[in-house]
Amino acid sequence: MPVSDDQVATLRALLSDDRDRYRQLFSGLDRAEAKKGYTALVTAAFAEAVERRFGTSYQGADIVEFVASLRSRSDQVAAELDPDVAERVIRVVLEDAPVDDLSRNAITGAQALLLIGLIIDARLDSEGLDQFLAEARKLADQLMS
Repeated sequence: MPVSDDQVATLRALLSDDRDRYRQLFSGLDRAEAKKGYTALVTAAFAEAVERRFGTSYQGADIVEFVASLRSRSDQVAAELDPDVAERVIRVVLEDAPVDDLSRNAITGAQALLLIGLIIDARLDSEGLDQFLAEARKLADQLMS
């Protein structure tokens, strides 16, 4: 089953910092479908955002600096985002690094927080965010097929 419009709208609300709409939309998602579709969408969006941010000419220090910068922006993010986990989930996109020892919850939690930071830093306008989400949706559909 492909990613649904509701799942895309939910992620859009999260990335637009519309917390009330996000909570409303997220609570309305079918749990079984969201476990597959929404999770695939977040993973695909994260991979797309990482590749846009770091490309192929990054240095390891670029990842460390980004994670440190993101953690320094909020006490809550600093408490919730383990720097080792964050750096590793970025590296898994860029280098196919192993994360077998991490729980699925640790990976998806880090991906979501990092994705928000990556989108904030990208300074996408509404149209840019829609284009980004369309690309992520296409990738997520491929991942699920």
